Amino acid sequence: MFSSDGNPTLFGVPCGAHYPSAVKRGLLQRLASMSPETVARTEIYVNTSRMKKELMASFEYGSTRFLPKFRLLSDLGMDHDFMDLPVPVSGLRRRLELAQLVSHFLKQEPQFATRSSVFDLSDSLALLMAEMQDEGVTPQDIQNLKVPDASGHWQKSLQFLSILFGLFTEDSTSDLSLEARMRLVIDRLERKWKIAPPEHPVLVVGSTGSRGTTARFMTLVAKQPMGAVILPGVDFHMSADVWTQIRSEDRISVEHPQERMARLAQNIGIDPTQIQRWDTETEENAARNRLVSLALRPAPITDQWMKEGPAFEQVRPATERLTLIEAPDTRLESNAIALVLRHAVHEGKTAALVTPDRDLARRVTALLSRWNIVPDDSAGIPLSQTPPGRLLRHVVGLIGRVLSSEDLLVLLKHPLCARGGHDKNSGEDDRGYHLLWTRELEVHLRRKGIAFPSQDDLVHWAIKSGESKDDKEARLSWAHWVADISEQFQQTSEGSLKTHLDRLVGLSSRLVKGPDAGDDSELWAQHTGREARRVVEELYREADYGGSMSSLEFGDLFRAILGRGIVRDPSPKHPQVMIWGTLEARALGADLVILGGLNEGIWPQSVGQDPWFNRDMRRKAGLLSPEQNIGLSAHDFQQAIAAPEVVLARAKRDAEAETVASRWLIRLTNLMSGMSDEGRQGLEAMRHRGAEWITLAEHLDRPDFTLPSAHRPSPRPPVAARPRQLSVTRIENLIRDPYEIYASRVLRLNKLDPLSREPDVRERGTALHAIMEAYLSQIAEEDYEAALARFLNVAEEVLEREVSWPSARRVWLGRVRRIAARLVKRERERFALGTPVGIEAKGAMHLHEVDFSLTCKADRIDRKEDDSFVIYDYKSGTPPTEKQTKIFNIQLHLEAAMMEEGGFDSVPIGKVSEVAYLGLDNKLTETVLPLDPGDVAEVKKKLVQLIRSYDDPALGYTARRMMKTVRYETNFEHLSRYGEWSDADTPVPEDLE
Repeated sequence: MFSSDGNPTLFGVPCGAHYPSAVKRGLLQRLASMSPETVARTEIYVNTSRMKKELMASFEYGSTRFLPKFRLLSDLGMDHDFMDLPVPVSGLRRRLELAQLVSHFLKQEPQFATRSSVFDLSDSLALLMAEMQDEGVTPQDIQNLKVPDASGHWQKSLQFLSILFGLFTEDSTSDLSLEARMRLVIDRLERKWKIAPPEHPVLVVGSTGSRGTTARFMTLVAKQPMGAVILPGVDFHMSADVWTQIRSEDRISVEHPQERMARLAQNIGIDPTQIQRWDTETEENAARNRLVSLALRPAPITDQWMKEGPAFEQVRPATERLTLIEAPDTRLESNAIALVLRHAVHEGKTAALVTPDRDLARRVTALLSRWNIVPDDSAGIPLSQTPPGRLLRHVVGLIGRVLSSEDLLVLLKHPLCARGGHDKNSGEDDRGYHLLWTRELEVHLRRKGIAFPSQDDLVHWAIKSGESKDDKEARLSWAHWVADISEQFQQTSEGSLKTHLDRLVGLSSRLVKGPDAGDDSELWAQHTGREARRVVEELYREADYGGSMSSLEFGDLFRAILGRGIVRDPSPKHPQVMIWGTLEARALGADLVILGGLNEGIWPQSVGQDPWFNRDMRRKAGLLSPEQNIGLSAHDFQQAIAAPEVVLARAKRDAEAETVASRWLIRLTNLMSGMSDEGRQGLEAMRHRGAEWITLAEHLDRPDFTLPSAHRPSPRPPVAARPRQLSVTRIENLIRDPYEIYASRVLRLNKLDPLSREPDVRERGTALHAIMEAYLSQIAEEDYEAALARFLNVAEEVLEREVSWPSARRVWLGRVRRIAARLVKRERERFALGTPVGIEAKGAMHLHEVDFSLTCKADRIDRKEDDSFVIYDYKSGTPPTEKQTKIFNIQLHLEAAMMEEGGFDSVPIGKVSEVAYLGLDNKLTETVLPLDPGDVAEVKKKLVQLIRSYDDPALGYTARRMMKTVRYETNFEHLSRYGEWSDADTPVPEDLE
């Protein structure tokens, strides 16, 4: 019916045509002279559900008629003729089985790979097995490869691949994979149709035959009297010479967009030039198709540009509706694309963004929301990014760990946490207390610097914070609930897949139920929850094949499976704006098409590294070439650029470096810039139109107003609001950065510690001071060896108690051990000079002249034999120099003044003859300052003058007044808007009320 001479036929639809409409028109034209029920008996096999949906919509539109039978290629062999074949095993079961085999192999060969790579290796084997069965490659084909193997790497790889080879069985049809079953189905169809060809029309549409079994079925259908294969996006403007070049064995031709068409035609037994048009009424932009066809010629014959380029006479009709956006960065690319889509909606056009870059798609979706435009995104949302998916991902990642403050708050702040007690009639009230207590707990954890909150920490906070509140009982119950869940996470064990699933679901359910043990329906509600439940239930069904694994291994497995889940939001979308993947774009049509992300590595995507075979080995074994995906992407590009109106968009720079334009875009621009004056003018016009969108994109995020740069602040609060008490360590802040005193003591602002605290210099200093305090507090008559041993024991005990980070604990202990011998020797020498009378002694002093008080905590005070005193201060880093102690670091001089006035608790009054800063750095640097008569009085006099000057309303608290270095950071630079002004700027006073 589809061939006049009875020979195999192959049909195609040109690029730019609306493919579903063309398929419908061509079929109805050929069946016009036959009875109406012929259409109803027609079987049409399609490659995707999207294609099926669009074909059905196309046939339903127009006059009333019978509809063909639409079937997916993946459903081939599901009718009653193939009921004797077993149902194929699920891909998940196959991966679980392979994971067990890989795990057993790694136990025998631990040097081959780490245990953490079990599931990555099983995925790799599953993909290889599917490809081998799809392409008809047997284990013998792999084993017979002649590979130079001087290092023995190939033999090790073969030994590992033998795991996979054992699953290839020719005498059994049990446990068939989907690909193996499909080959059996096609084998049976070949035998059946050879004897009795189908008596009704059979069509294969939408596919290019890129996979082996699909190409076999398409070849089989094309050879039937009533069969037809309709290829999408066939380039009917290529000459026979170009088709011949594509059909060569050269690797480069695999990257050509028409390579699969040429291979399929060759398999069927016809010349590619004999591919016929399916629908003669199809409208297309022939000039643009010819231009793009010329630009995409195979590399060995691009010299044809020299002849055909200058002869090309229809550049203007080919490019007048082409726009090229070359944005400086990804932000402006997203802005420009969003503006183009918004403008299309305003003009009543249908517009589609076609891109493989999901990050770009998400950015554009977010930008469109400002105009209340929700695009129809064919790719959906990854399950792992939905609320149920995120909760499950958080929980499985924390099992077996001691929860840090950050981990705990991530769970408590999740939108599904404590939803179980939610009363639909009372709105969010039931969850309000949970959020309130979570915020208060966060502030507490930040203030106290608790890295890993224990049950005692949580209960103590609940009791302390609820003392004078009406919710103290409920708060305490909530804290116990949080503590119990936190402890359950710490438990870890080896177990079956079902055991781990039970624990994951149990913990997630308890978090959703809340402290009142409500229900967990919110976890599985709506379309996102239903998809999460489907993934979990599938794991439960196949749990018997998972074997035994650790919590970490289960986490790797679950996250990998969760990442494959896709959720499609059924809520209404804007009817004029779509976001498509490159495959979906074949079936659909829009007035305006935007090709986004046209950079190398995105479109086309980079060819990944095959862990088992190089390109030559793949070719010899009969496996697919890695570059075939590039050819498929090129075909998608050639189809999409043929739309009525097209915008080509790329970013010249991403977040990391300069980008390289897509090879197809480079080819097109190079051809146009060198072919003729008309070509150069057309390219300039494309770029000019794109530049206009970039200009608009730059204004999209630009505010309508500008704020003047801030001046260097010097606020002057009322004298009554100025601080009347400081610690001796804050005096340096008052000298160096008065603004910090203003922010912390006048405005009463305090910097919150980060939740994900790192073992920084401050933490190390606190730990070292605690070590010295514990060591000095236990002084006894002992020799050097005993003192050293006691010091090291104290260091280990203190670090174990005070430092929450095991890695930092080991590093700091190693540092202490390096200086321990010299440090103990130094301390013993000081013991010989004086006896400690105060360790971490608290002191205070009131300056009556200015009504100002000082407080302090002295690290160590020793009494010498002459009854004078020495005050020591331990520094975790390098101590200040003698010059610095004269202006900035006057801490110990002020403590000496307190000492001489009897300001220390339980330390007798006396004269201070010496102060010293003792470094705990690797060099044990010291700064020793003997005090001459009058030194203490002089420092006290300067302090009185300093405080009196700040009692003057005309003196402000200037920001960064005398910084130690230009890059010296303070806690309130963001408040002072440092950066808008520099240290060289003149302070601008501001009176405050």
